[in-house]
Amino acid sequence: MHRVASPRPFALTERDVEVLRCLTRYRYLRSRYLHAFAGGASEKRFVERLCELFHRGMIARPAQQWQFADARCQPLVYERELRAGHLLTGHETAPCTYLGPNAQRQFLHALTICECLASMELATSMRDDLRFIPWGEILGRAPDVTRTSAVPFRLAAGADTVVPDGVFGIEYRSGMRKTYRFFALEVDRGTMPVVRAKGTMSSIAAKLSSYSHFIATGGPRSVLGIPNLFVLTVVPNAGRAANSIAVAGGSKCAPWFLFKAVDEKALQRPLASVVTEAWERSGLPPLSIARPD
Repeated sequence: MHRVASPRPFALTERDVEVLRCLTRYRYLRSRYLHAFAGGASEKRFVERLCELFHRGMIARPAQQWQFADARCQPLVYERELRAGHLLTGHETAPCTYLGPNAQRQFLHALTICECLASMELATSMRDDLRFIPWGEILGRAPDVTRTSAVPFRLAAGADTVVPDGVFGIEYRSGMRKTYRFFALEVDRGTMPVVRAKGTMSSIAAKLSSYSHFIATGGPRSVLGIPNLFVLTVVPNAGRAANSIAVAGGSKCAPWFLFKAVDEKALQRPLASVVTEAWERSGLPPLSIARPD
């Protein structure tokens, strides 16, 4: 929990730089994710190197993780120290999330967002026919009014506004042909009601309604410059998924709403099934986001 100074000489390696880049793309990542991204034959040796980077003040261990009783039984969560940014000169990378540098009030929610997106990036990187498109690349090609906005991730269509937990895309390659799907990610940890009596209060139903209006009015193209937008909702269990799917069935944009039950503990290591296994939707067969058809 506390850094200990070391008199030993230290030299930054390419793998260390990759760790810093990963923690720039994703605000929080467990050691297992960092090992999956940066590589190395021995995970044990890799974790020891993370300890060295921690004691050298290049990466941090968020204090919020220690509030849980089983914290010492789980892989440690890391974040990049802001003062280590100068080490990335010539290795610039854009964040894949909207999570800022300040402490996150909803730490587990923020961590789950990072783990879901990182799992998707890792799963697509294992296949030659898929390419993960991060938020920074989407924003770089968005209309000027969005790129120059102070809050470009706030999706507005008329009076309705919704802020996704993440936005990314997948490029599908088949020979010389390329097709694209784009996704808004919503992480539901079971703390928000599915439906509320008052429509003005936050709920899954209210969020889906805002997404429905955004999609139906052409928001994906006019606001983000993308041809489509599927909404992926990760929920903690099958019962929650069934209730959310039932609510989505009342929307005319129901085919664009996809749901998957994911055990939070399963995300302690990269979870390829968020890409490789089909997502449920209302009134239609499950949809595989790993296939373009």
